[in-house]
Amino acid sequence: MGDSKEAGAEAPPAGATARGGLSLLSQGESEEPSAQGSALLLGGSEVKSRAVVKYSSAPPRAAFARLEEKTDLKLPPANWLRESAKLGPAGTTILGTGKKSKPFSSFGMAYDFIDSVGNDVDVVSDSENIKKLLKIPYSKSHVSMAVHRVGRTLLLDELDIQELFMRSSQTGDWTWLKEFYQRLIDQKWQRKKKSKEHWYQKAILSKFLYYSINGDGAAQPVPSAAEQRESSSSDQTGDSDGASWPAPFEMPSPVSEDPSASSQGLKNDFVRNILWTFEDIHMLVGSNMPIFGGGRYPAVSLRLRDNNKPINVLTGIDYWLDNLICNVPELVMCFHVNGIVQKYEMIKTEEIPNLENSNFSTKVIKDIAQNILSFLKSNCTKEGHTYWLFKASGSDIVKLYDLTTLCEETEDKYQNPFTMPVAILLYKVACNMMMKKNQNKKHYGTIRTLLLNCVKLLDKSRHPQIIASANYMLSELFQLDEPKKEESAESPLNENSDESYSEEEEEMPDSDENGAYCTSSDPPDDNKAVAIIKSVGELSVPEKYKSIHQIRPSCAFPVCHDTEERCRLVLSYVLEGLKSVDSSIKKESDLPAADPSTPIPLKYEDESARGGPEGLEKQMALFLDKMGSLQKGNCSSQSGMTPGSWQHKMKLQLILKSSKAYYVLSDAAMSLQKYGRALRYIKLALQSHDTYCCLCTNMLSEVLLFLSQYLTLCGDIQLMLAQNANNRAAHLEEFNYQTKEDQEILHSLHRESSCQGFAWATDLSTDLESQLSVSCKCYEAANEILQFSDLKSQNPDHYVQVLKRMGNIRNEIGVFYMNQAAALQSERVVSKSVSTAEQQLWKKSFSCFEKGIHNFESIDDATNAALLLCNTGRLMRICAQAHCGAGDEFKREFSPEEGLYYNKAVDYYLKALRSLGTRDRHPAVWDSVNWELSTTYFTMATLQQDYAPLSRKAQEQIEKEVSEAMMKSLKYCDVDSASARQPLCQYRAATIHHRLASMYHSCLRNQVGDEYLRKQHRVLADLHYGQAGRLFQLLKDTPCELLRVQLERVAFAEFQMSGQNSNVGKWKTLSGALDIMVRTKHAFQLIRTELMEELDQPKSEEPTPVADATPGLNREEVLKLLSIFESRLAFLLLQSIKLLSPTRKKTSGNVEEDVALKTNKHIYSQLLRATADKNTSLPDRIDVLLHLLDQLARGSAVP
Repeated sequence: MGDSKEAGAEAPPAGATARGGLSLLSQGESEEPSAQGSALLLGGSEVKSRAVVKYSSAPPRAAFARLEEKTDLKLPPANWLRESAKLGPAGTTILGTGKKSKPFSSFGMAYDFIDSVGNDVDVVSDSENIKKLLKIPYSKSHVSMAVHRVGRTLLLDELDIQELFMRSSQTGDWTWLKEFYQRLIDQKWQRKKKSKEHWYQKAILSKFLYYSINGDGAAQPVPSAAEQRESSSSDQTGDSDGASWPAPFEMPSPVSEDPSASSQGLKNDFVRNILWTFEDIHMLVGSNMPIFGGGRYPAVSLRLRDNNKPINVLTGIDYWLDNLICNVPELVMCFHVNGIVQKYEMIKTEEIPNLENSNFSTKVIKDIAQNILSFLKSNCTKEGHTYWLFKASGSDIVKLYDLTTLCEETEDKYQNPFTMPVAILLYKVACNMMMKKNQNKKHYGTIRTLLLNCVKLLDKSRHPQIIASANYMLSELFQLDEPKKEESAESPLNENSDESYSEEEEEMPDSDENGAYCTSSDPPDDNKAVAIIKSVGELSVPEKYKSIHQIRPSCAFPVCHDTEERCRLVLSYVLEGLKSVDSSIKKESDLPAADPSTPIPLKYEDESARGGPEGLEKQMALFLDKMGSLQKGNCSSQSGMTPGSWQHKMKLQLILKSSKAYYVLSDAAMSLQKYGRALRYIKLALQSHDTYCCLCTNMLSEVLLFLSQYLTLCGDIQLMLAQNANNRAAHLEEFNYQTKEDQEILHSLHRESSCQGFAWATDLSTDLESQLSVSCKCYEAANEILQFSDLKSQNPDHYVQVLKRMGNIRNEIGVFYMNQAAALQSERVVSKSVSTAEQQLWKKSFSCFEKGIHNFESIDDATNAALLLCNTGRLMRICAQAHCGAGDEFKREFSPEEGLYYNKAVDYYLKALRSLGTRDRHPAVWDSVNWELSTTYFTMATLQQDYAPLSRKAQEQIEKEVSEAMMKSLKYCDVDSASARQPLCQYRAATIHHRLASMYHSCLRNQVGDEYLRKQHRVLADLHYGQAGRLFQLLKDTPCELLRVQLERVAFAEFQMSGQNSNVGKWKTLSGALDIMVRTKHAFQLIRTELMEELDQPKSEEPTPVADATPGLNREEVLKLLSIFESRLAFLLLQSIKLLSPTRKKTSGNVEEDVALKTNKHIYSQLLRATADKNTSLPDRIDVLLHLLDQLARGSAVP
């Protein structure tokens, strides 16, 4: 078929308006700028007809030559039977419009206009078949057509029974149909020969057409009788050979090996292909009718009629439909008598239905068309099946048979010659729909049905390429990375999820509305028919079949309720495709031996054509060699596939798809915390990818990106297995389990490669360090792959994720080594020196932390970088603790090594804070780093205070350093922000104040001389004791600490009082001390509450062992503090009595002092009696003290 497109060749010029109600549509309404349509208005009711020329190989229209009267058409013109572009196929046959269509003509058109098949077009057929169907109610002629369904499109082809049976008698094919035909339809079948009159009329018409294009009117001698017989026989032969029926599967491999090849007569031989819309029916029609034009008649069809024979209805319908289909507004009729031209007559297309003796209703033709289409669509429901629409000559009954079902009853179901063209068409339509980038997912169900029916029709052993390709496309329908919510949105659960047409449609119940079907009154022989129209007259009844004209939409895509189900479907198709490919590859024993003198062709490429000086293949080879994955001598197919062959290309695609499916399965298992299963799936994904790399001769960057993603996920899985070692047995069981499908896919992979390229990454180890190391190696390999070409810049998100994981795994390994070092340190008892093993672990841990920090800083991840800096600080603290030694505690001093490592820890914590910048970036991390920094300063100050390095430093310097460290610790201890850590911060701050107060108290006791320093230490001690008491009082669970602080404050007051000389000063200090004693009441109340809870607990929870009870107060400490408190209270009371008694002698009339003296004496006597009784229980002693403190608070007087 030519490639030229005729711009509106068959349409009148734009703006031309026909008379009598025929109006032309505007150009904008057509699919092509040049194509035009028409609407025919007749009898007040509109019959819509629109024709768009999709393709035309006809030359520009030329005006026909008007023959003179008395021209003898029996004489041939000079150009007769010579090939003529003006007549097209009419130049090589007796009559173009009467040419017998080929049995696969609709398939030829469908292949050329694949976009229209399956969705937009209702019918694809030769115009002769369309006319024959629409004339069924008017004609007694037989009708025999093959019907095939592709989506919502029906393909109609003439099924020449006579030709088939003639072939059957010669070759033995179609015997089953011949027997069926003779048994049920025509028991006395015989080939009907055409009359001499038929051939005479065809010869007259052929000569007329040649005269019309010749124009000279010159008659030539009549050919001899032999020439006439020769032409007649050649004509007859051409007529019969035109069908070109192929023998079933006798053709060579082009069709099976190349689905795009046109063979078996599947060529589109029509002069023009027209998209004809008749009412609501869209048809792709092929036509060879010659169209003339020029001058007064821009587009006309030319007809020859015998003047003695009136035009009948069949001829009128024929002419009318031809003109509608080709959008020709006028008909030129040439009348002759016995071959002698008489006259010409012009007839408009819309006037043809009203011609004398040829009256017919266009509305009835419309009803016939709609009813026939509805009947066929309602009953031809199975894609891939060949249906036979048959009406015997002279009969009013139309029957529809399913030849595929009948054929399957024979020994070889491939006896049906339509099987291969149908399968190819299904495949092509599916391919076309897949190729559309904007294809909506709602069509996936249609594509799947087309492919499944295609595979069902083909023999696996004969057509492995198409089957492999179809299975690959089936696997491609499933979007492996789509979110689950989209599945449910696109695939309603209430739709059929298997075939495109449900069983309910195929078995339509009997109904008068649905048309006439077989009933019990029909002959028993008719049970083979799918459906029957009992009378052709029913086709003329408006909307007789309307109720079944609505065909259900395309099949719904299978509803996959989870990712695993979707991936399993994909893998099932991949496996079928791999089987087809493997079955087509010859075994090694069948392969020819290699010729040692013939060099093996190597596919070198110009490096300049690549992405850089080194190609991806070379980079990949170096990478695999570094990973220990490169199998020497194993870089090509082991099965004998030829690079570049269809097997090679298809297997590469299938293997890549399987690797993606296994990757998605692994990711899904990972999210379900099934880590053993996830490792098994990622192992299969990497084995698939390894085989792909082995076969691929031109590595794509996209494939390398997949490998990077697989290794990243593998690293995640190994890390999770390391962190979930307690469930190792279950993970191992899941890892070792394998389905039969997985085994078969792996077997196909092993045909090409050993699949051991990444075995190191997928071993299920029981050693924690090994698992962490493998995980880190996976991430490093994934990162190295991203350095190839421009993968890093093209996939920034994935690159960031890989670096984050690298930083994280290095943190995990660093923590692992750090904990091991801490464990070794705790086990070290005797030796003071640090072991070499500890130092090695420190170095490993520090190296991991350092690399991890670099990873996070390279992607500006300040938060994670701060966390690793924090962990590095913790490592420095462990190093400091390791240098503390294990000697005599009495001789222990804070060493320089400890100070060095603690200061390093402080530096790393400060770096972490600088990395974060402000608390707003990540409050939790900020607070954590501050806490650790505060802890470091506090620990360092505490150790310096408890184990003062007096051998190296002066006392004053040590006190100064301790004070500075404590104040820095206090600076980073946030006591005001409400958080889970707030009580800890308050306790830490209270402890710091307590320690500082104790230190200044001690300095005051031991210091001699400088009165300024003594005063400063006195103020600082008092200040810190007050802050410590205030903070401890805020806490509900530190009564002992609060009591100890208050007792120290009393001791501090006693020390001050000992240095005072005046009674007024002493009484003031003594009153302050008694006031502190009164404020300890809160601490005793807390102690009493906890004691009562401990006493009540065994009664209410007798079965609970004492060991499991929550640890309460330290009774020994409480008793010790209580004894000290009692003694100090007694001392203070005695001192107050002594101070108040002399005062009374000197001064009279001070009532308040008298009351205080009396009260203190009473309390003192009660205290002495209480402490004298050694058998008093702890709660009772506390109750007595609380009672005495109440009295003291009410009765004591302060001057």
